[in-house]
Amino acid sequence: MIEILIDTQEKEKRIALIENGNLVEYYIEEENQNRREGNIYIGIVKDLVKGMQAAFIDIGTEKNGFIHLKDILPKIDETKEQIRDNVNINEVAKTNQKILVQIKKDSNMLKGARVSTHINLPRRYIVLMPNTSIITVSQKIENKEEQERLIKLVKENITPGNGAVIRTSAEGKEKEIIKDIKAAERKWNKIKEDFEKDKENKPKLIAKAENILEKMILDFPEKAIDKIIVNSKEEYNNIKKQNEETGYLGNIKLELEMENIFEKYDIQKQINKIENRKVWLKCGGFISIDKTEALTAIDVNTGKYTGNKNIEETIYKVNEEATIEIAKQIRLRDIGGIIIIDYIDMKNIENKKKIQKLLEEKLKKDRTKTQVEGFTKLDLMEMTRKHICSHK
Repeated sequence: MIEILIDTQEKEKRIALIENGNLVEYYIEEENQNRREGNIYIGIVKDLVKGMQAAFIDIGTEKNGFIHLKDILPKIDETKEQIRDNVNINEVAKTNQKILVQIKKDSNMLKGARVSTHINLPRRYIVLMPNTSIITVSQKIENKEEQERLIKLVKENITPGNGAVIRTSAEGKEKEIIKDIKAAERKWNKIKEDFEKDKENKPKLIAKAENILEKMILDFPEKAIDKIIVNSKEEYNNIKKQNEETGYLGNIKLELEMENIFEKYDIQKQINKIENRKVWLKCGGFISIDKTEALTAIDVNTGKYTGNKNIEETIYKVNEEATIEIAKQIRLRDIGGIIIIDYIDMKNIENKKKIQKLLEEKLKKDRTKTQVEGFTKLDLMEMTRKHICSHK
C-alpha cells in the first residue's frame, strides 16, 4: 500500500511518501520557500560570456540565470551533450534578445539558476520535449518489443517537431499515452502563444512547474497510490479544487484527519532518523553519509559485525546489506549530484560485479534518474542522481 501523508503546520508543510508503513520519501515546503526548478520564463539576454560560451539571462528573479551554448543549440541526441565546436555564443544569442527558458537547476546563495531552451513538460506516461525529433524510452522498460511498440505509438500520435521521453508507467498502455501527448501539446501550444503574444520585452514567469504532490502523483503509475491523508481543512480543499481543474487524482482517496497524522501512523520516529550521519545495518555494520558542496560521500564499515572465518564472505555480507540501505537512504534523503560510495575492499571481482548489479537493481525503485558508473581505479563506486527537490 502506498500512501501520502501531508502534515500542514503554521509555517511549513511536511510531505511523506509511505510504502507498507515504511517512509521512503520526505519533503518540507516552507512558507517563504520559493522553488523554481521546472518553471518556464520569458527571459532577456543580458550579458554574453564568450570565453565560457555562455550567457546571463534576466528571468525576473533576484539573480540572473546562466545558460550554456549547448542549452541554446537544438538538441540532437538525448544521451549526448556534445556541441559543435564551430559555433560561438554570439551567433545564437544577442543582448536584449527575448528567449523562452526553463529552470533546470535552481539558484543558491552563490549562483543564479541554470536555465535551458530545451523545455520538458512532464505527464504521467510521457515527458514532452518540444522542438526536437528525439523519442526515447525509459531504461527501466527492458523488453525490446515493448520499447519498439511504444516508440511507434508515440511517433504516430505526436506532432512533427515534438519529441518525448516515454516513462516507465507507459508500459502496456495505449489510449492513456495518446491522451497524455495531446494534453502536453495543448499546454505547450498555450506557452508558445503566450510567448509570441508578449510585446513587453520584460522577464516574466509564463508557466509554473508541478508542486511536490502533483509531481509524486505524475511519477507513479495509475492506481499505484492508494490514498492521500491531510490534517488541514484548507489543504484538503486546495487539493480538491486542483483535482476539479486537472483530474490528476484519479481514483486516489483523499482523507482529512484533524490530528497529528505522523504520530498516528508511526512515521515521526522514521523522520527523526533522516538527519543521522550514521545508519546502522541489521548485521552490525554501518554506513556514514557526508554531504559536501561538490559531492556526497558514503562510507561502509563492518562495525560490530565479525562474520565467519572467511573474511571475503564477511566483507561481501556487509557490502550487500549496505547497498540495499544506501539505495533506500539516497531516495529518502533526496541526495542529488555526484555520489561516491567507499565500500569495504573486495578482492573477488565477481563480488564487485554482484554489488554493482544489486545497487542498480535497488535504484530502479527510485522515481528519479540515477546512473551507476561503476568502481573507479581507487575502488570507489561512482554514481549520480538527479534530486527531486530540496528539503531539510
